[in-house]
Amino acid sequence: MAKFHRNDVGSVVLDRPTTTSSGHSRLWTSFSGASFRRKIFDAISCGGSSRYRHRDGDNEATPISLPTLPATGATTIRSVTIETATTHSQQKVKEAEKAEKPKVKSEKLSDLLNLAEFSEAENDAATKKKVEELEELKRVAKDLQAEDDTAKRKEAASKVRLHAKEESEARATLAMLGVIPPLVALLDSDDVVSQIASLYALLNLGIGNDVNKAAILQAGAVHKMLKLIESPNPPDPSVSEAIIANFLGLSALDSNKPIIGASGAIPFLVKTLKNSDNASSCQAKQDALRALYNLSIFPSNISFILETDLIPFFLKSLGDMEVSERILAILSNLVSVPEGRKAISSVKDAFPILVDALNWNDSPGCQEKASYILMVMAHKAFGDRQAMIEAGMVSALLELTLLGSTLAQKRASRILECLKVDKGKQVSQSFGGSSMGAAVSAPICGPSSSSSNPNVGSKERMEEEDEDMMSEEKKAVKQLVQQSLQNNMRRIVKRANLPQDFVPSDHFKSLTSMSTSKSLPF
Repeated sequence: MAKFHRNDVGSVVLDRPTTTSSGHSRLWTSFSGASFRRKIFDAISCGGSSRYRHRDGDNEATPISLPTLPATGATTIRSVTIETATTHSQQKVKEAEKAEKPKVKSEKLSDLLNLAEFSEAENDAATKKKVEELEELKRVAKDLQAEDDTAKRKEAASKVRLHAKEESEARATLAMLGVIPPLVALLDSDDVVSQIASLYALLNLGIGNDVNKAAILQAGAVHKMLKLIESPNPPDPSVSEAIIANFLGLSALDSNKPIIGASGAIPFLVKTLKNSDNASSCQAKQDALRALYNLSIFPSNISFILETDLIPFFLKSLGDMEVSERILAILSNLVSVPEGRKAISSVKDAFPILVDALNWNDSPGCQEKASYILMVMAHKAFGDRQAMIEAGMVSALLELTLLGSTLAQKRASRILECLKVDKGKQVSQSFGGSSMGAAVSAPICGPSSSSSNPNVGSKERMEEEDEDMMSEEKKAVKQLVQQSLQNNMRRIVKRANLPQDFVPSDHFKSLTSMSTSKSLPF
């Protein structure tokens, strides 16, 4: 009978030897794998899934004695043990993070409280400082109104000057405290130091504050300043400079311009500007020139400027680059009225001087302003165009259209267009109608017709006169073109740094003597 061997792979024999009293080894009873797995599951369910138990008060683990298991069971227990240890470590990290979070929150809260206390302390200090400054300004305003104590008023004026020099809030506060009328009244003092302190205090109060500028003018400051100037004894140069500076500051406000212009300040400013000796400083002359520019913006003041005979002095002073642009700016305001244009054109060599300013390539501002003056006069004053042409303006304008700034190029082109239209009108008016009459009344027959008609001789003479007029016109245009080309060539030679005794060749002379339609200046 054949023997069948049962496959006991599914069974596990615990071959752990056990010594009995008889000294023989006894085998453990074999049981199935399914039963062993159930036992392991029951042990895990009862809390015995880990090979380690935590001791009381200690983080170390104690191993649990288990019987020797096959590879599959041991692997399962080992993985469960690793997962349990990982879980414990994660819990410890979370507990540590939870313990640190209150500390971080408490530190942030402490920082916020400290910052709030610091900001509150700063605000208290700033508020205290402002209160102290206000009290100081109140004391200054009170001392300034002490009519019996001149020394205290002078000291208060000096303090107002210092407070209003750099603090815009102090300017408004001092004006509201009523310091402007006492400062204006202080100008009546005979003390030069008090006058200077009052003038510069008023000057500083008006810096960047139009309300204060209007209040200073309403308080009668301009009339008191002119009273100091017109006194029998000439004022101190420092007082004059302070008055000019005040006129400059007050004239910046549009509503003050007509009042200052009509008060008589313009002749004083012109006198300061024209003063040839060293009585007026350079700063005073610059301030006077700028004040005149501010006043010239208002049209009603132009008549007061023209009465001072200032235009010849301005045209004579052109060339000094420190004042030329400002002078041209004032002249640009003066040409806005017919009286101003007439005054400029009546000055000898006015147009050659202005045309020369068109060639200042290193000063675009002067070129733009000079071209504006000539443009307005060319459009408004018909009789001045021929004088401009004779001054060599055409060649300067042609060069300006190529080398000038954008604004200067536009203005030069407009002037050339104006001259071109004007020249066309002159030509048509000169011989347009007469030539037409000659064409209509031309004789039909030969020489015998002249004897039969007594009016033919006079008509022929008219035709000859027209031809002479045309030839004279052509000669004038040809001469103008040649002059323009020669002037341009001289400038090119000068820029090329060629010798002054440079003699053009015959070829060059032939080029300049030729006139084509392309070289016509109109």
